[in-house]
Amino acid sequence: MKALSSIIITIFTAIAVCCTGHAGHTVTIVRGDTIYRGDTLNGKYHGFGVMEYKRKTVYSGEWKGGKRHGHGTVTDSTGRTIQGLWNNGKMVSGTRTDSIGTYTGEFDSTFLASGHGIMEGPKGKYYNGNWLKDKRSGFGIGTDKTGRIKAGEWKKDTYKGEQLTYTTERIYGIDISRHQHEKGKKKYRINWNAMRITHLGSLSKKRISGRVDYPISFVYIKSTEGTTVRNKYYLYDHAQARRHGIHCGSYHFFSLKSSAAKQARHFLRNSRFGKGDLPPMLDVEPTESQIRKAGGTEVMFRMIRTWMQTVKKATGKRPILYVSQQFVNKYLPLASDIKNDYPIWIARYGEYKPDVKLIFWQLSPDGRVKGIHGDVDINVFNGYKDKFNQFIIYNS
Repeated sequence: MKALSSIIITIFTAIAVCCTGHAGHTVTIVRGDTIYRGDTLNGKYHGFGVMEYKRKTVYSGEWKGGKRHGHGTVTDSTGRTIQGLWNNGKMVSGTRTDSIGTYTGEFDSTFLASGHGIMEGPKGKYYNGNWLKDKRSGFGIGTDKTGRIKAGEWKKDTYKGEQLTYTTERIYGIDISRHQHEKGKKKYRINWNAMRITHLGSLSKKRISGRVDYPISFVYIKSTEGTTVRNKYYLYDHAQARRHGIHCGSYHFFSLKSSAAKQARHFLRNSRFGKGDLPPMLDVEPTESQIRKAGGTEVMFRMIRTWMQTVKKATGKRPILYVSQQFVNKYLPLASDIKNDYPIWIARYGEYKPDVKLIFWQLSPDGRVKGIHGDVDINVFNGYKDKFNQFIIYNS
């Protein structure tokens, strides 16, 4: 019977070696502060084993030829546990759960999230995109605390916005005033027959596909400012834009020194709102001292509401609010009704599209347009041809 038992044990041991690829017994190997307890083959870690460093488990899982290979669990420097899939000593992908949420994706050699990965957090918080050293960096799609989707470029966990690639498929436009006609004592005419955008400005880096030679799909022309100022070139430029088939809009430069109602009436008296024209636009660019002298932000927004409501009632069109990115960040959150009720046009000269609900983005103040002398503000519509056509149909 003893002989038979030995034969049976030998057979099962052979089966274990054949099926698992390791010797089928556990060894302990001590090398300084490192201790390995597990299977070996030909003197190398092979099969299942646990690695400890200074009496702390740093890896528990499968090995092959002395390297981590297969499924295993590792602990990073902060004590977080990562369940990963390994190939030839390198973690291919892993999953980690901590106070922020559950991350599944790629890691670097120090076990920080780097490469592509997905983070799912509490209350529906989500991010799918690129990471660098545990921070969202590169292109990604995520949600903020309100559940709003953000798609674009991230840097050190901060959402920078969508980084556009400028192509002929996008819808471009310009905004002009008397400054396109006068430079010091010299006066210039606009050649409306020749107009093409030839340069997108140099204040920021831009991703451009192909040569910049874009048609102008829309133009906004300054009509008035305050309660007395008029652009003497407005009527001519407005007529020329329409004659050349360019969608045309009129704008008013807002002043905090005079009545908003009087400014609205001044704008309405001196502007044209023909069939097919774009919605009127209010250009708001106050300094901090101007806001303070006017009575503060509440007074400023009360004035803006008055102008917008007056013009909307008279024209039947919802006006567009033109502001800077700084204004959006600092002041617009104090007037959620304006932010939600009116289309926003932002001047932002960085490389990323503004992270707000907007209709137009002024991407540079120093562009070049064939047919116009000097620098020109270049703008891009937030969408492509189909969305632009819809905008024209519903707003002109």
